Amino acid sequence: MADGSLVGVNSLKGKVSAEEWEVRVELAALYRLVALNGWDDMIYTHISARIPGPEHHFLINPYGMFFGEITASSLVKIDLDGNILQDTPYFINPAGFTIHSAIHAARDDAQFVMHLHTDQGVAVAAQAEGLLPLSQHALICLPKLAYHVYEGIALNHDERERLIADVGDKPMVLLRNHGTLTTGETASDCYLNMYYLERACKMQVMALSAGRENVLIAPEAAQNEVRSQTMRGLGGKLAWPGNLRRLDKESPGYDA
Repeated sequence: MADGSLVGVNSLKGKVSAEEWEVRVELAALYRLVALNGWDDMIYTHISARIPGPEHHFLINPYGMFFGEITASSLVKIDLDGNILQDTPYFINPAGFTIHSAIHAARDDAQFVMHLHTDQGVAVAAQAEGLLPLSQHALICLPKLAYHVYEGIALNHDERERLIADVGDKPMVLLRNHGTLTTGETASDCYLNMYYLERACKMQVMALSAGRENVLIAPEAAQNEVRSQTMRGLGGKLAWPGNLRRLDKESPGYDA
């Protein structure tokens, strides 16, 4: 509908805590931004956010809803066992639960977790050398980047232990043959991490169209310099309000 509301989804504003509502709005904004950027894969990827509190409850997308349709009220609240904790006509993506429950259980700093299947992200995840130091965007990502080997569709809960071991404390991950994943203490951090990782992957795919022998690897001194320059972060808080203004113009109703 024009105001972003959906049939069968009642507004939860005023019916959940103020802290939960704030997280719902920010997570819905992430879904809408992914759709606007063309990063979505119909209904088949997922973004989650932990709700403040000791329970490790988190929010994830209602399975079957396109990212451009998602609202704060339609997000599904679950626990670390996958139990749905609210009245909703929707269920959740089992593979999404496997990946996101693993990270939320192990990483208190990973308040938001985003996983995508973009063409360029999968392309670089499938390259033996992984992400190469070809661009400034890549140099920003490389010190923060982990890799996890592909084990099949993430339906086996035993994979969670191996995923966490591979990810460690990194906020960016290339899931081999699968896609990209980022985390953040805030929605803005998670989004900016993905923005840089996706741009770096796209630039690499474009650069390698000239052949591996015709690309320039950034000098090691420059790689070290960028690493030191970006240790304090990327300024996600500065960019976030502008992204919300973009949503208000191009995809209103996410906060319904």
